[in-house]
Amino acid sequence: MEHQIQVRVRYSETDQMGVVYHGSYIPYFEIGRVEWLRNKGVSYKSLEESGIALPIVSMTLNYKKPARYDDLLTVTTRFKSYSSVKIEFDCEIHSEQNDLLTTAQFILVFVDTQTGRPIVPPEYIKKVMGM
Repeated sequence: MEHQIQVRVRYSETDQMGVVYHGSYIPYFEIGRVEWLRNKGVSYKSLEESGIALPIVSMTLNYKKPARYDDLLTVTTRFKSYSSVKIEFDCEIHSEQNDLLTTAQFILVFVDTQTGRPIVPPEYIKKVMGM
């Protein structure tokens, strides 16, 4: 239950020293999670259109080494667990040289977009995710 995608660091994601700004890692991990879902046959857009959102309720990032302007990064997203309304992912970013740059853990909750309340995901989502 793992997916990888590559992302190239853009100039606007770096500071004056050409190092990736710490807040720029969050969108990289979001790309990884969205593409993990897409790889399982579920588009995040279709989830939202059906009235389901997946907001982050907890995230932990650990910066090991810096990424720099124009680096090609590999974002790895691993399904960790599912319980009732929550889904958890472990993620990593590696450099082209396979150096571990950043790790992250995310907890997301299935939410009804109308009420904002947590919901159990529909059966087709559970099936696609192997739950």
